Amino acid sequence: MTTTFDRETLSTNFSRCVKGYHTLNKDPIKEAVWEQINSLVFAHSGIEVLSQACGSHTSGCDIETTNGKFSNKSAKYERNGFSISSYRMTAVTSPESPGTPEEICAEINKRKNFDYYSVILREELPNGGFRYDWYMIPSDYTSFNPTSSDWVPTLGKRGKNKGNQIGWETKDKSMSITFVMSSQLWIFLKVTEELKQFIVATATYDGAKPKLDYITLSGMDL
Repeated sequence: MTTTFDRETLSTNFSRCVKGYHTLNKDPIKEAVWEQINSLVFAHSGIEVLSQACGSHTSGCDIETTNGKFSNKSAKYERNGFSISSYRMTAVTSPESPGTPEEICAEINKRKNFDYYSVILREELPNGGFRYDWYMIPSDYTSFNPTSSDWVPTLGKRGKNKGNQIGWETKDKSMSITFVMSSQLWIFLKVTEELKQFIVATATYDGAKPKLDYITLSGMDL
């Protein structure tokens, strides 16, 4: 799905939401909080929000809008990229029935019911604050294609699982599945110049003590 977004408006409202959130909270923006903030940014940017998952653990689409469907993810920068969790793949691969690469790829593609990954990435700053980058990455971007690299079994290296298959991974290390984690799919993306084109907005929280709390806020005449 190709959609044109008003990046300037989205960026402005994203920065406002980050500032508003950290007026009350010191914890980083992630998971269900990100879904709420993302929906608020869309609504204030003229994008109608049709439905939300509201923190549900159901995989796939979290926010449906008039501009497409979004899967919300949050992560922290690591090394030269970041990792995001995706579907649980127990239907096609498990310790009892490892399945095949063909079955895994088919299941990943079948489960994709959204147009974009909406990802908030954070870098932890020395002052206790955070720098956030908001990525809106098309779900058909090359890095999300499970057939772009060959899949090989992951073997245990120690203990009772030494030499036994404990999951799957792609040869380029971009995707992995670990049986003990409910066969959850993990995707690693390198931050390249090509990927940076999907950054919609950047905002920073300086780590300052929140200026308000919920009780104080509730007593204000708004």
